[in-house]
Amino acid sequence: MADECFGHPRLAAIYDPLDPDRSDLDAYVRMAEEFGARQVLDIGCGTGVLALMLADRGIEVVGVDPARASIDVARGKQGSERVRWICGDATALPPLRVDLATMTANVAQAIVEPQAWQKTLRGAFEVLRPGGRLVFETRDPARRAWEEWNREASHRVTEIPGVGTVDSWVEVIEVSGPLVTFRWTYVFAADGQVLTSDSTLRFRERDDIESELLAQGYVVEDVRDAPDRPGREFVFVSRRP
Repeated sequence: MADECFGHPRLAAIYDPLDPDRSDLDAYVRMAEEFGARQVLDIGCGTGVLALMLADRGIEVVGVDPARASIDVARGKQGSERVRWICGDATALPPLRVDLATMTANVAQAIVEPQAWQKTLRGAFEVLRPGGRLVFETRDPARRAWEEWNREASHRVTEIPGVGTVDSWVEVIEVSGPLVTFRWTYVFAADGQVLTSDSTLRFRERDDIESELLAQGYVVEDVRDAPDRPGREFVFVSRRP
């Protein structure tokens, strides 16, 4: 089930304006070029920002996401007809063959249940061509990123054309072992509506991730630093033999 910030139509519609800087995705575009990928599966594609960036470069892209509202936003964007959009997840994909599968931003960490994570890794493995790669990022638990997720640090007021002013902020609700639950709050000035979205992320240790990838048949080629968060995230590059 998708979090409200992705699944609620009113929140999905403002997701991009609230997070307009997606320079974090440039690294994935460069890796698609580095690996010579011609067909890409974007797992957890959300509103389709990366999928459309890749499609603009002539790459065949399939975007999959469980949030219908986010897929609807993606389908409404210019050039969206060049991408195949699927409302679902990587555990039950139609027949595909791709050179590269990606999970950007919080996608990998948002798959919190161990069995669902294993099935996601297996689902990606099965659609990769031999030699194809799975690339995803995940925060280093040692950096304790959640300690910075509070109203004081995150509160902002955004003027969105056609919507009006939106106040938003995030607060941590619970930290339980590797699971961190937090709540985004959105206040629409136009009509006073207040919407909230709760999310839980699993902070996995590097060694555990490598073991899980190996168990699903991958070869771990590299663990890179995230250009937009140096020293704070791991970027895993794994290959299907």
